[in-house]
Amino acid sequence: MKELSLHILDIAMNSVKAGASLIEITLTEAGGVLTVTVRDDGAGMTPEFLATVTDPFTTTRTTRKVGLGIPLLKLAAEQTGGTFAIESAPGAGTTVTTAFHTGHMDNPPLGDIAGSVMSLIQGSPDIDVVYTHSAPAGEASLDTRVLREALGGIPLESPDVLLWIQQTIEEEERSFQP
Repeated sequence: MKELSLHILDIAMNSVKAGASLIEITLTEAGGVLTVTVRDDGAGMTPEFLATVTDPFTTTRTTRKVGLGIPLLKLAAEQTGGTFAIESAPGAGTTVTTAFHTGHMDNPPLGDIAGSVMSLIQGSPDIDVVYTHSAPAGEASLDTRVLREALGGIPLESPDVLLWIQQTIEEEERSFQP
């Protein structure tokens, strides 16, 4: 994957498959480092599975014998001199944290993060998603719990709401990007 937003969407979809009811996506920019955290309250992983999750031949899928999402995200972070960590326990959810050195020539672009968040909500409208991107120049955020309350029963997956979600995140992101 050439864009971080696609890695983030892939990790969030793992959370959906793990039965999460809440997915928190947090991006924090400080001191030339972009830290990306995806946290969920899903089923979590056993210590045995967690120990092998960065191996591309470890997957829960039955349709193929490789799982490249987590290994590729780890590689992308490490190629910038950054870090990768994953914490999980059965019944306690999972947290994936990566750090990217933004000045490194191998640092991937963020990409269409608004589209990725919107796609996650569209594909899993019953799951709560909290998105926050903090940078020295500003912040973009969205919380579907707040949005649901404001919409008063209008479904999140309705086309007008999805378009508003995407445009709002894009607008907030543009407000603090160079």
